[in-house]
Amino acid sequence: MIAIVLIGLAAGCASALMFASIISGALISLLLFYLAPLPLMVAALGWGPIAATVGGIVAASGLGAVFGLAYCIAFVITVAVPAWWLGHLALLGRPVPDAAPGNGSAPVAPPLEWYPIGRILLWIAGFAAMTTIAAMLTLGTDAEAIANSLRRGLSRILGPRDTVPPGDIERWVAALAIIAPAAATIVAMMTLTLNLWLAAKITATSGRLHRAWPDLKTAELPPMTMVALSVALAFCFTGGLLAMFAQIATAALMMAYALTGFAVLHTVTLALKSRAFFLSCAYALVMVFGWPVLAMIALGLADAVFGIRQRYLRGKPPPLPAS
Repeated sequence: MIAIVLIGLAAGCASALMFASIISGALISLLLFYLAPLPLMVAALGWGPIAATVGGIVAASGLGAVFGLAYCIAFVITVAVPAWWLGHLALLGRPVPDAAPGNGSAPVAPPLEWYPIGRILLWIAGFAAMTTIAAMLTLGTDAEAIANSLRRGLSRILGPRDTVPPGDIERWVAALAIIAPAAATIVAMMTLTLNLWLAAKITATSGRLHRAWPDLKTAELPPMTMVALSVALAFCFTGGLLAMFAQIATAALMMAYALTGFAVLHTVTLALKSRAFFLSCAYALVMVFGWPVLAMIALGLADAVFGIRQRYLRGKPPPLPAS
């Protein structure tokens, strides 16, 4: 227990320092800020949720004492709670029902069914939407106030340009203010996913991951996710604060389907000889240009509707690995 508390203290201090580094304004601090959940997730996956709880309490208390209550609340909402809960879910397992008992006199532990990766993705999407909505509400209590705050902030960031007419800058600012909530949701979604994957890799490499590594190619979202996405899309056309929140939820769910689209891509390319090159090009295109992620969203949605992976594996099983 003492070791768990010490690990939690170390993880909390590291996470708090990474979170507070954004105050410096240095470019590297942005990377550290986005990686702030990583130490707590490593503690949760390697030493259990209690370590992450201790680390979260220590970090939030320290940030609140030094920088004020606002930083404490922001850390709890955006870092501590997602890291603790996602780490807890990743280690959640139950015995497989009707599993065949082992032969022999020695007792055999029943195989475990781990919490589905698709449901973890859905939780990540929920946390991304929640943190973005909380951030938007700090700018105002209605859609117009939030939009005005975003425009003012973007105007200060872009500033006057001698080579660009003021009218063009205003149009750019207005356009960016419209897409800013959805863009912030996408960033939150991807950083939480990356942090959880890195934490799992670190703990698996160190031998501290107390679960089998999941087959990420099989990740799929619950069927009702499509219904939730349809409802969110419908509310996007209502206007006002409800429409803004619906756009945030839509962006989060779309990115969840994009991640399942990558899982589909990994499945349908199993038989390709140049599979590594093809997948590397796909990831590079998405990271460099951004817009090709729309193809991954479409692929994830198509798999949810038509079952592309199941059809592919039934009709054309992948080749057996060489012995």
